[in-house]
Amino acid sequence: MYRTCGICKYPSGAHIKEDINMKRPVTAAIAGLGNRGNDIYAHYQLVAPEEMKVVAVADPVAAKREAAREEYGVAPENCFETVEDLLKQPKLADILVIATQDKQHVTQAVEAIKKGYHILCEKPISPSLEECLLLQKTAHEYGRMVAVGHVLRYTPFYSKIKEVIESGQIGDVVSVQGLENVKYWHQAHSFVRGNWRDSVETSPMILAKCCHDMDIFVWLLGKKCERVSSYGSTYLFKESMAPDGCAMRCLDGCAAKENCPYDAEKIYITDKGTGIRNVVEKNLTGDDAWPCCVLSQTLTEEAIYDQIKTGPYGRCVYHCDNNVVDHQVVNMEFEGGVTVNFTMSAFTSGGGRDIKVMGTMGDIIGDLHTGIVKVTNFGKETEVYDINATAGDLSGHAGGDNRLIHDFLAAVEEGETKGQLRTGVDVSIQSHIIALAAEYSRIHEGESVALDEFIRSERYKEL
Repeated sequence: MYRTCGICKYPSGAHIKEDINMKRPVTAAIAGLGNRGNDIYAHYQLVAPEEMKVVAVADPVAAKREAAREEYGVAPENCFETVEDLLKQPKLADILVIATQDKQHVTQAVEAIKKGYHILCEKPISPSLEECLLLQKTAHEYGRMVAVGHVLRYTPFYSKIKEVIESGQIGDVVSVQGLENVKYWHQAHSFVRGNWRDSVETSPMILAKCCHDMDIFVWLLGKKCERVSSYGSTYLFKESMAPDGCAMRCLDGCAAKENCPYDAEKIYITDKGTGIRNVVEKNLTGDDAWPCCVLSQTLTEEAIYDQIKTGPYGRCVYHCDNNVVDHQVVNMEFEGGVTVNFTMSAFTSGGGRDIKVMGTMGDIIGDLHTGIVKVTNFGKETEVYDINATAGDLSGHAGGDNRLIHDFLAAVEEGETKGQLRTGVDVSIQSHIIALAAEYSRIHEGESVALDEFIRSERYKEL
């Protein structure tokens, strides 16, 4: 179930209109107060206070707990150092938002389901397919709703493409091409220096970053993926590629600094888009201050300099402990012989996703960053849709974040059964199967992997 957007009515400009009358705000406990947990999920209380009230939080960083207590009015006794401490209490809220590290999600979610919580779980569910299947089973067993943070399904951009495909305007879809432009500094920030740099600690990059993409292909096509193959590696971000004279840290007199686009001082201090000087000049806060808000809750130049002098985000990108890929291609075959080719690359100047959907009667070309969708029927004039000019709220993943949260809260309020959510665990798990099979293929020299056999033989346990 999905509620179409109506007239803007929230002070943040969220273009969401309720078609139900909430009896009371849905109460929420937030597990993990990082960028997603605090700046997106908890922040929704400020967007729509009539829909959600944060009543409990858990995070190991005392300053984050204190900030949440003040901003959302959480009682001091409901601010916990660990999620485990929170879950030792009687049920504190209607829902638990799981925004901790990837490998913590399922253990925490399963315990919370048994306590009676509905779950909104940040993607990926888990790097372990066995755990993904456990969460699905537990949700069914206890009759709890579990939504996964596959927000692209809620974006006006992909919703328009879905609408065109389902209308039959371009005939039968035969081929799809997808490109994820990670952006050079985003790769350095999140996947070389940051929390998702190590697949052993978190998830393979094709899952951590690109399960969004695998999910959107499944949703757009409405078909089952049957087979995948994949290639990719870490091309640049390793010691063997380090330029002459580079230091272990960017502020330690690095001789390669001038010509290095990955220099931490450039990214976090001086860059006109990402640097702290831009943040201060525009008085940005929360998710708008990303990536600086990841380094420090104190958004000053002094605080950011302190972090890049001593913290992980000031390390040379050629001398980090990363092991995830910086480029990867995945080929997929869906039911009926439909083929999908996907490329993820760190080596792009801009971010965003591009897609081309090729049908028997026409094609669709879309650029998520610009919001432009072009639909051409063979032999006819191209129709151009400017999604960014018409969709209203486009904050947070091209407008997907607030719409997903709204839909989940409404589902909880209405007491809907599992399986009716656009991003419920039953549908979201398919993207994880594809991504993990792709990673298996990649490390086995591009071996073609049949997904049914991959699950049946439990080869996923080798990852």
